[in-house]
Amino acid sequence: MKIFRFLAFALIITTFASCFSTAKDVKSNSKPFPHDTFDTLLKKHVDTEGWVDYEGFIADSVQFNKYLALLSANHPNTKNWSEAERLAYWINAYNAFTIELIVDNYPIGSIKDIKNGIPFVSTVWDIAFINIEGEEYDLNNIEHNIIRQKFNEPRIHAAVICASRSCPQLRNEAFSAARLEEQLEDEMRRFVNEPTRNRITSADKAELSKIFTWYKGDFTKKGSLIEFINRFSSVKLNPDAEITFLDYGWGLNIQNWDEKKEMLEAASAKKAGK
Repeated sequence: MKIFRFLAFALIITTFASCFSTAKDVKSNSKPFPHDTFDTLLKKHVDTEGWVDYEGFIADSVQFNKYLALLSANHPNTKNWSEAERLAYWINAYNAFTIELIVDNYPIGSIKDIKNGIPFVSTVWDIAFINIEGEEYDLNNIEHNIIRQKFNEPRIHAAVICASRSCPQLRNEAFSAARLEEQLEDEMRRFVNEPTRNRITSADKAELSKIFTWYKGDFTKKGSLIEFINRFSSVKLNPDAEITFLDYGWGLNIQNWDEKKEMLEAASAKKAGK
């Protein structure tokens, strides 16, 4: 019983801390840089449906590591960076460091099989493996304390990718300030209308991704969830449409999943000592 009381207490503390944590105030004089290297790698190793060739990223590790080093050496600031430049940076950083996490633990069947910290409390998204100009971050820091907190942009939920099969598709190009509005619109439209992630087949009923319930508050700041969905859906929902949520698939968003699933899941089990 003591262990369960400890876990419950730790969960409360973790949840409490995450609610009140803020983005770090990093003093930086960095200037915006092009994300061309990441763009080239994404075009090469991500197909048009968003499935990833992680083995390709491993083969191109020299170039990939150069891009990660560029991210680590240049923390965005409000002095030299526009809002669009900062947001594009953080989206690219989240996706690139997520890829790094998978590559460093490959082969693995799911990002959730990467363990860290206190069981049932700390998750893979709490691993502080990211260093940007001397400050340590985990993926939760970047998503919740920076992107969601500072930019008030619900479309980012179709742009930052958790390396899982029910995630939105990973875009096979880097985000850029010059095209950010176009890219975010396109990503959300693709996500809403992709039938394995959201099923909107009539005006009266929709089965949506759990992303729309996990982050409902982000999508409903300017209206209802249905109003937000109707901005992007090719099938428009009635205001009283029945909304349910699909199960979330955490299998790795890898190319040729059907061929590699058994091998990847066996690798995960071996690492877990099963």
